[in-house]
Amino acid sequence: MPIRVGATRSSRPATRREGVWAIASVRSWVVDATLLLATAIIAIVVGAGLFGMVPEPVFIAATIALATTAVGTVAMRLISRPDHIKALQSHQIVVIADRSLAYLRRGLYAETAQEVCRLALAESEAAAVAITDTETVLGFAGIGEDHHEVGGPILTKATREALETNEHRILGTKDEIGCPRRDCLLRAAIVVPLEVREKPVGTLKFYYTTARLLNETQIAMVSGLARLLSTQLELSELEHQTELACRMELKALQAQINPHFLFNTINTIAMMIRTDPGGARDLLREFAAFYRRMLEDNEGLVPLEREVEYALTYLRFEQARFGDRLRVVSDLDPEVLATHVPAFILQPIVENCVQHGVREEGPLTVSITAGRVDGDISVAISDDGVGISEEDLPRVLEVGFGTGLGIALGNVHDRLKGHFGPGSGLSVESEGGEGTVVTVTIASSPERVDR
Repeated sequence: MPIRVGATRSSRPATRREGVWAIASVRSWVVDATLLLATAIIAIVVGAGLFGMVPEPVFIAATIALATTAVGTVAMRLISRPDHIKALQSHQIVVIADRSLAYLRRGLYAETAQEVCRLALAESEAAAVAITDTETVLGFAGIGEDHHEVGGPILTKATREALETNEHRILGTKDEIGCPRRDCLLRAAIVVPLEVREKPVGTLKFYYTTARLLNETQIAMVSGLARLLSTQLELSELEHQTELACRMELKALQAQINPHFLFNTINTIAMMIRTDPGGARDLLREFAAFYRRMLEDNEGLVPLEREVEYALTYLRFEQARFGDRLRVVSDLDPEVLATHVPAFILQPIVENCVQHGVREEGPLTVSITAGRVDGDISVAISDDGVGISEEDLPRVLEVGFGTGLGIALGNVHDRLKGHFGPGSGLSVESEGGEGTVVTVTIASSPERVDR
């Protein structure tokens, strides 16, 4: 039976660890005793040479051998120091985990698992590395790659046990590995579960050609790497859930466009048919295109120019309804209009301007300005309407605040920060009775390239 090590649920982890250290200690004593015996023999020969009891060539050779042994012993002691070993082990773990992040953030799949196996093999002393999910082998690299088939079922009994108990396994014989090929060179392995929310979702397996390499250093290295890979898988799942939530919010945001806007626009077009048939026809075409785009899949990035045009189209419908009571002004720098931004970020802002800014009497002016401010891309949408009260202003970006589903501005703010990082997002300035300015900021970054 394979031996359990390092698992919190194991009934005897300490006993196994003491056994590993005992083996390492015995090996160390054997090496020390051998070096001491060799050094003593060489020293006797050198001493005899000093008194002329051995030929001069033998004396010179023995002296050189003694000096080499001394230097080698010191070097070996420095290399085998615990802190040196731990430093090398930590470096291996960090390098593998860092390079695997680009793959595992996409999830645990055959393609990503295979790449991680290759990375781990290149940076470790293992003869082969494998990753499984709960049923199949997702990736395998190294000795035995010709017959340890990726995509096949898990053959090793200890791997299934590791998944069932969520405990580590150490395999010290070929029979425990369970490979049906007699000529397979793999003779030992370390199996560590990969976890997501404390539940095993797969395993990380390091294979070796000899059980002599099953020492505490290797066990600690594989266990540490498995913990880091598990953390990356949890982050990947969290990112996926966050992305799904954002998609759901975006769909809800698209559906939130005020139903009254739909009916009011249709009524406006119906009235225009009598007085301006040509204008009504053009407005109806624009309206159809407007709603078609709203129902499209808008999860990717789109040019800022397209977002501005979409917002201006919305305002044209409102102008048809309000007539001279709504004026629209725009000042757009062509240099920034090619910048790609998340879809559907400006229309909710201009909709708020009209819904909450229109006065009972007098016109409302909505202004859209786009350009660069201190290197950042800035789109300012302002109105001279009724403004926002002092007590409500700090809460306008909170999800759930305001009318409708209460997600519009908060959703836009979160998506901007998610795409472009710190410094990006929305800022709102307002004064009761004077108007409101909502500024969209896309922070400049060396890593961001306009596409």
